[in-house]
Amino acid sequence: MRLLAVHAHPDDETLSTGPLLAAWARTGEAFVVTCTRGERGEVLGPHRALEGDGPALAAHRETELATALAALGVHGHAFLDALPVPAGARALPGTVADSGMRWVDVPGGTAGPADDGGPDALTSVPLDDAATVLAAHVRALAPDVVVTYDAGGGYGHPDHVRTHEVTVRALALLAAAGDDVPPLLCPSTPPATDVTVRAHLAGAPWVTDVRAAHGLSLPAADSPPAVVADREIVVEVDLAPVLDAVLGALRAHATQVTAVTAAPSSDEVLAAVFALSNLVVQGLPRTATYALLGADGHRPAAPGTTRWTRAILPPGVRRVA
Repeated sequence: MRLLAVHAHPDDETLSTGPLLAAWARTGEAFVVTCTRGERGEVLGPHRALEGDGPALAAHRETELATALAALGVHGHAFLDALPVPAGARALPGTVADSGMRWVDVPGGTAGPADDGGPDALTSVPLDDAATVLAAHVRALAPDVVVTYDAGGGYGHPDHVRTHEVTVRALALLAAAGDDVPPLLCPSTPPATDVTVRAHLAGAPWVTDVRAAHGLSLPAADSPPAVVADREIVVEVDLAPVLDAVLGALRAHATQVTAVTAAPSSDEVLAAVFALSNLVVQGLPRTATYALLGADGHRPAAPGTTRWTRAILPPGVRRVA
């Protein structure tokens, strides 16, 4: 049983798919491809001097990523630019770089492209060049399931959006070549869950204490773009058996994640809270949920229309549709 997660930056594997990776790795094999080293990320904590020093921050975030992957139990990892290039395909830049981003509304809302992405940025790499390299890796690895972001990248970060596009295109290339293409999942939060979590973040006394201790604000009133009503959740992961692993991975990304705090055992809604560089408190629900994407990567897929019906899932990764 093999799972492949494709992500844009170090920390995304934990923030977006940590519960799924940890649960899968307990009895199966979990693998990650990271497309960039996050050298343009904002920096928290004692390593703030690294912000703006791309090479130094990239090197540091590689060490954070290695620690997080070990905590999650991931069996193998590769950066996109380190994957073998198939014969006849064009090589990627020596280093595929973080494209950067800017907020297009309130911090913690929706992100958009930066104004100064360079020629080696992920968003500048021709789509088919990156997808051909990733397709060859998927063919060699033969995962039962692939997971990445939805078409909006979760919150609009251009590297997340591009990673989704590269992953969808890679699977399309495999399908065109006659390969048996694995189903594609994305993290997805049902609207009802979003409402419950937001209310809990605002009202739970223990969360109020965490916010006060770390100077955190509440999320903006609008739901994040990852909350999509018409997606059908097909996988649930109970956080309880893997919570220590996920918390360890979150804490490993200390330049990006702060205020990682486990919920009291009596809390039936949240397993933990944390914050990113915008210092907006985020809740980790006790159940992580994932939806099935269609072949075009946009429309929701009917659970019976892909190889999903034949995918073998490990214990702890519960099929719900």
